Amino acid sequence: MGSSFGDRLKQERLARHLTQGELGGDLYSASYISLLENAHREPTVDIILQLARQLDLAPSSITVWAEGAATSKESGSLRLSLYAQQCWDTRDYLGAATNAQAAAELAQSNKDLVTWWNMTFLAANSLLRHGEECQAVQLLQTLLEHPITADSDALSLRAHQVISAASLAQGRLQESIEHGTLAVSIGSGDSEEEFGAYLMALQTLIGGLTESGRLDEAWMHTQTLADAVTDSTPAQMAGEIHWVIGNVAFIRADIRTGLEHHAKASRLLSPASDLSRWAQFNKATAWVRLMAGVVEPATLQAIERSELAHSVVGATLAETLEVSMLRARWHYLNNELPAALELLERIEKQKDELAPHIAGDSALLLGNALQAANRCPEAVAAYTDARERYTLAGALDRAAVAQDFMTELEPSHS
Repeated sequence: MGSSFGDRLKQERLARHLTQGELGGDLYSASYISLLENAHREPTVDIILQLARQLDLAPSSITVWAEGAATSKESGSLRLSLYAQQCWDTRDYLGAATNAQAAAELAQSNKDLVTWWNMTFLAANSLLRHGEECQAVQLLQTLLEHPITADSDALSLRAHQVISAASLAQGRLQESIEHGTLAVSIGSGDSEEEFGAYLMALQTLIGGLTESGRLDEAWMHTQTLADAVTDSTPAQMAGEIHWVIGNVAFIRADIRTGLEHHAKASRLLSPASDLSRWAQFNKATAWVRLMAGVVEPATLQAIERSELAHSVVGATLAETLEVSMLRARWHYLNNELPAALELLERIEKQKDELAPHIAGDSALLLGNALQAANRCPEAVAAYTDARERYTLAGALDRAAVAQDFMTELEPSHS
């Protein structure tokens, strides 16, 4: 049989983020799964049927892996798939995208649609993590247009969810909401994997609605998320759910509820499990705390954790600028205007690296700092810039806030 079955088994296991013990469940030990993956044991029919159930695959698709030796194209695709997964696990997202796309091309030429879909999806996710949102969306659109996706609710949900996330990162809020709504409308499915994807889609939709100022709709969806948390919910997933609920609560000016949920998220999320997500959580909790005017040691600690964790995981330029904005807002709220203005003016020089709604936040804060420094004509220009950026992103409530600041200043400084 060679290593084809074992390679495919390992590939599918890693794609689902399962350990060998989790794949084996109550029937097969982790060491036995290791023997299968390394071609030291031959799978029986019963084993194939059980593993198919564990992986949520058709038994016939697993049986094919055990039939004969792999072709050179199959071996090459499997090898590249494993490289891609290893790169993803070590946060080498560019390497993951490159290897995944190469694996997808070989799989497509070999008419292996399952591997083609999984590797294209991994490549899109990797590009998104690397900050290449446009390329990620192009790959995901290719997946959405393929019949294999149209015929599967589970695949459609995953593709729409990641397009929603990519659109949100680009500041295309309406597109993010549209794809997030489509993903959520598909439903939670029957498998644990589909339910996890559904919860992720809900979180992404909530993010888009919140950024667009549609807070009542966002809050309604957070209640669905809250109901999904049980004693058996994995800590990382529960932590991310509390993170999202807390974000919306803060922005709705329900500070007590926001603090409660973010405190739970902080206890549940672990830097050892996913340092990148832990960095993003600390950035998010610092951001909403500062927006709510919560200037206390816990907020400064979140800023410092975010700075440290992003420096370790290798942040994109956009992420680095967003973390700098945290410091700038901290300085502004503490009336340290020279330090705030120095950071904000540096960020403004690289504003094109930011999504429009985030660039709008930077310009609005710059206007506030300039106004506090009694540099009112410059403040009006910053508010004008903020209004335009928010309008471009579809964040019309925040565009109105910028307009209000302009209107306040313009009569006496025209």
